[in-house]
Amino acid sequence: MKAGPRKTGAGPRKAARRRGAAEGEAPVVLVVDDFEDNRALYVRFLGFSGFQVAEAADGHEALVKARELQPELIVMDLSLPGLDGWEATRRLKADPRTRDTIVIALTGHALTGHEEGARAAGCDAFLTKPCLPETLVDEVRRLLGTPSQGKSGR
Repeated sequence: MKAGPRKTGAGPRKAARRRGAAEGEAPVVLVVDDFEDNRALYVRFLGFSGFQVAEAADGHEALVKARELQPELIVMDLSLPGLDGWEATRRLKADPRTRDTIVIALTGHALTGHEEGARAAGCDAFLTKPCLPETLVDEVRRLLGTPSQGKSGR
């Protein structure tokens, strides 16, 4: 029997407005996943839920886009080709330009120790795949401290 997505993380954190979204604009979320179908699903659902969304297919692209766009939050797959999500998160948290960006690990790594490893790398929250888009949106809203909106009721 498969367990549902596990989610853990700190309480809501207000993202600094110096980032990607100007005052009054929707927060910017960067979705990083090497599987195009996964990215497309989460990008569409987050966009439908009122967020500005960008995407990256690997760790290197995630670093470039994070520095360029200054998103409030990054949804990071940990198993990426080339530079994996673990190392990409370490580099984001070591960089003064991106260290305060909230990072949610969204991964199939559900074994004992993976959550602790993700947190040690700098992830602020941990969700396991398969993860319903509604669950991801709820966690994004919780971490950003944003109210529910949009047709989805999220």
